[in-house]
Amino acid sequence: MAQPQQIGATPHMTRVRLAAALAAVLLSGTAGGAAEQAAVPAADDPALSQECRVPGAQLYTVAQLGAVKAALAENRPLKILAIGGSAAPGASASYPAKLEAALEHALPKVDVVIDHRGLPGEIASGAAERLRTMVAEAEPDLVVWQVGTHDAIARVDVDAFASALAEAVGWMRSHGIDVVLVDPIYTASMAADVDYNRIVEAVRSVATQQGVPLVRRYEALQYLSRRSDKGEGHMLGRQFRLNDLGLRCMAEHVALTIATSLLRTEAPKEPKAAPAQPPLTEPQRAPG
Repeated sequence: MAQPQQIGATPHMTRVRLAAALAAVLLSGTAGGAAEQAAVPAADDPALSQECRVPGAQLYTVAQLGAVKAALAENRPLKILAIGGSAAPGASASYPAKLEAALEHALPKVDVVIDHRGLPGEIASGAAERLRTMVAEAEPDLVVWQVGTHDAIARVDVDAFASALAEAVGWMRSHGIDVVLVDPIYTASMAADVDYNRIVEAVRSVATQQGVPLVRRYEALQYLSRRSDKGEGHMLGRQFRLNDLGLRCMAEHVALTIATSLLRTEAPKEPKAAPAQPPLTEPQRAPG
């Protein structure tokens, strides 16, 4: 199992402190070592609402988000393409609004534009086939992809799933688009299912191999379900769909993962000037 990155946490950091730290980093255009360490929040602190708090090691892993950082440095709207079941129009209509609100809270003074194009029940290979069209139309800085739940339910071969996911993530990164992956939903009915857990593990492996942030939704929902007397019904509705609270928590977890990753992202480097060419010597000059 892929291990979460060690997060240099500062306990008791509030939303205000997180916002101030992000603002300072964005204004300075850098993410220096000491400031970066001081700015990274604990995932179980008040940056999340009370109902959604999860110990940091059970919430996310972070990685650099260069395209997002560049959009913020240019002071232009941050364009996000959301795909996966909860991003399907009509299936979970409140999720895009919740994600936009959570991101604008985590990233002060940033205009966030969410384009959601998930399809109900869509598996990874199907979304991968649509990616080129979606990216060409939405021109996103970042793709947030909830992936794996329907592949696990449909019993997609885990190697085929991992291959399709890795190829799609690699293609997006090669085109300068950041990616955040969100692993499958937790439900007690599938907790002991070997194939389901292999898909969860495959998402984590691809995130590690591709160097992209991962929201560890499976473990977060497992933790939150055990914390409540209502069990998974506290967060989960019917047919593997999150209820209103589950969607809000997922939006907050995605926003915190992005905000924390930004604190670890170095400012885009200025393109290097081409080295000056030495003057031609006499024998090199064209005759005449």
